[in-house]
Amino acid sequence: MIRDDMRKPTREGVLAAAASIAELLAPTPLLPIEIDGVRCHVKAESLQPIGAFKIRGGWWRLSNLDEAEKKRGVVAVSSGNHAQGVAWAARRLGIAATIVMPRNAPQVKLEATRALGAEIVLYDRPGQDRDEVAAGIVSETGATLVHAFADAWVIEGQGSAGIEIAAQLGRAPSRLVACCGGGGLSAGLALACPDSAIHVVEPQGWDMVGRALEAGEVVRVGANPPATICDALQPDVTGPIVLSVLHGRAEPGVTVTDEQVRAAQRFAFARLNLVVEPGGAAALAAALAGKVPVDEDTVIMVTGGNTDAASFAETLRG
Repeated sequence: MIRDDMRKPTREGVLAAAASIAELLAPTPLLPIEIDGVRCHVKAESLQPIGAFKIRGGWWRLSNLDEAEKKRGVVAVSSGNHAQGVAWAARRLGIAATIVMPRNAPQVKLEATRALGAEIVLYDRPGQDRDEVAAGIVSETGATLVHAFADAWVIEGQGSAGIEIAAQLGRAPSRLVACCGGGGLSAGLALACPDSAIHVVEPQGWDMVGRALEAGEVVRVGANPPATICDALQPDVTGPIVLSVLHGRAEPGVTVTDEQVRAAQRFAFARLNLVVEPGGAAALAAALAGKVPVDEDTVIMVTGGNTDAASFAETLRG
């Protein structure tokens, strides 16, 4: 499912990424919660310096570029969280970063990416092919494309969260419940915690990872998918490199509705004092809705907190 000449992500790579990231970032907290009388845990990746777990993959990918690649810069495609992860790592490493972002991305994410020093190229969503825009920049500049999920180093970097979780829990989690866009986090967690069940959670109508797992091959979301408030979970296809890790390894995928996501945002704010963006609350939404099982060794990923004050306040008002 991966070309033979492509580097494949490995658990050894995840361990190396975790060691590198531990030198830069404090572990995000593992917070106890109770769902239907069962005590389990939330991994609060929304408390990362950029407000999302994407800082892990961004750092590990960019820190593995050679000197010539660093001089040519990097290009990424993102609605905001991967953009900030790449921009944060690029600024720290002195690398020029260009981020292709949708014009309708949340303003808070656009502003945060600019503040980190990245150049932003806007495209229309829907209407323009973001990958074509990025490919044109790569062709013109020779920069390295840092894919949000279909990249071995990015997958390994995201998996570093699983190494942290096992250390904090004192044992391997029984299951990891992950918000899923392209599946890079889920694949990284699968490598990090080989004995843990992996549950992928996607917005209703955007479950191309879940359907790909069922079909055993990459599938696209399809024409006219429904609107979703989970802007961070809207790639229209996963990558073969992701599916090669998750196929036969992950549990059947589940989907959540916008209202279930909003309920999870309210729960996180009331019970954990966390501000969570919609895409970052999808896994918690599935657990609260009874769509995935939980036990005392279950860890639910809260993956991002980059939401604007007005829309979050509206969610809290119900």
